[in-house]
Amino acid sequence: MAAQFPVVRILICGAAGGIDVAAHLPTEVAPRAVAVVAHPHPLFGGTMDNKVVTTIARTMFDAGAAVFRFNFRGVGKTEGAHDEGRGETDDMLTVISHARASVGNDSLPLWLAGFSFGGAVALAASEQVVVDQLVLVAPAFQRIAQWANVHNGGNPPASTLLIHGENDETVPLSDSLEWARSRDMAVTVVPAADHFFHMRLHIIKQLVANQLRRGV
Repeated sequence: MAAQFPVVRILICGAAGGIDVAAHLPTEVAPRAVAVVAHPHPLFGGTMDNKVVTTIARTMFDAGAAVFRFNFRGVGKTEGAHDEGRGETDDMLTVISHARASVGNDSLPLWLAGFSFGGAVALAASEQVVVDQLVLVAPAFQRIAQWANVHNGGNPPASTLLIHGENDETVPLSDSLEWARSRDMAVTVVPAADHFFHMRLHIIKQLVANQLRRGV
């Protein structure tokens, strides 16, 4: 029988109004990390219930983290309008602050993750807080209009895991390769995977789990 994945839905205050958050808190042991996971582009159907997002969240929960997913502006119960990544980064930082306060331990490691648009936002957020693990899945930092022109992303944490599908039809693999090349970092390519990793989610789970074990 599968282990439990408890969830509590809450609404927290953000700069543009309420932020719709799903919190997954360990019930039997104290968390060993705090994790926040960001979803794909809100104008193209992205929500915190996306399967890649929930796969990452569940994997981080199983690794012992208190995990927080959230909806970007204009999605679900989150208020406000899409802001090309700027306001969304602020909202992720707000969720991080809330997550730390919720577990009552500021010294816990921070794990951030994001898929597609959420990967770009997670990267931006990682430049403003100390991050112990950063997971970027098909990050769309080269594809965000206007924001990409002024935010190209600095050097990510050494513990960054960058995953991309070989056959990504939405965010080309070449984007991640080009971005990683200039930063002398690795890209993990999932053979035959499309943007949403259909029939390949188990590989995402395995890669993330292995990364977190190495970070213990």
